[in-house]
Amino acid sequence: MNPARPRSILVLCTGNSARSQMAQSYLGRHLGDRVRVYSAGTEPASQVHPMARTVLEEAGFDIGDRRPTHYSEYLGHLDVHTLVTVCDGAATSCPSVWPGLVERLAWPFDDPAAFEGSEAEQLGKFRSIRDAIEMKSKEYAKQQLG
Repeated sequence: MNPARPRSILVLCTGNSARSQMAQSYLGRHLGDRVRVYSAGTEPASQVHPMARTVLEEAGFDIGDRRPTHYSEYLGHLDVHTLVTVCDGAATSCPSVWPGLVERLAWPFDDPAAFEGSEAEQLGKFRSIRDAIEMKSKEYAKQQLG
């Protein structure tokens, strides 16, 4: 990756309320100013999931100003080099052609919002998914940065 020319990564999920927000945060952390990282959804939720906010805050991220966004807000307005889908739904429902796209990655993670249990168990699931996304993001950054 050429550090003089930042590339854009778009992380795509269905609701853009948890997994894609986590991946955006970690990819941004691990790749630094070498890339611009955005996230969007195919069917955006009304807000970022409160438990996603909580577990990201625990990891040192302030995502207070983020809101779920539809991918169409970027289509035609953002030169996306890499598209990362973090759920199977987004992998099948996102546009098959994206102008300028060089790399398309599928990182399917379970939806922590679909997990049923006590509040503590749900937070545990969000943490588990967060940690898995962090590991995948670190692995990707290591490949990109050599």
